Amino acid sequence: MPAGTLYRGREGMWSWVAHRVTGVLIFFFLFVHVLDTALVRVSPEAYDHVVATYKNPVVAVLEYGLVAAILFHALNGLRVIAVDFWSQGPRYQKQMLWSAVVVWLVLMIGALYPVLGHAFRQVFGS
Repeated sequence: MPAGTLYRGREGMWSWVAHRVTGVLIFFFLFVHVLDTALVRVSPEAYDHVVATYKNPVVAVLEYGLVAAILFHALNGLRVIAVDFWSQGPRYQKQMLWSAVVVWLVLMIGALYPVLGHAFRQVFGS
């Protein structure tokens, strides 16, 4: 690491990067969602066709990724708020990050069946 650089490669930097990446991913999802929903005004048949393509196991995995991005972005955002507005926030930012990651992992494990259960049954049978 060059002397004088701001990059340290620690937890705070990686959470900053992950927060930006998840925010961009969520933005692109919302953009596509608005576009495909607007299709209903142009052609209801085209809209039905697009929605039918979403009933695909690959899309279910992408939906799980979307859930992961939204949950991480939300939990890390709450951590950022605590760091910014709580006087002791900067002192405990690392512990709050690891707490957010643990909560995120527990929620993601809990989301496995509800989000991917149908796709699993579709690929491997009931």
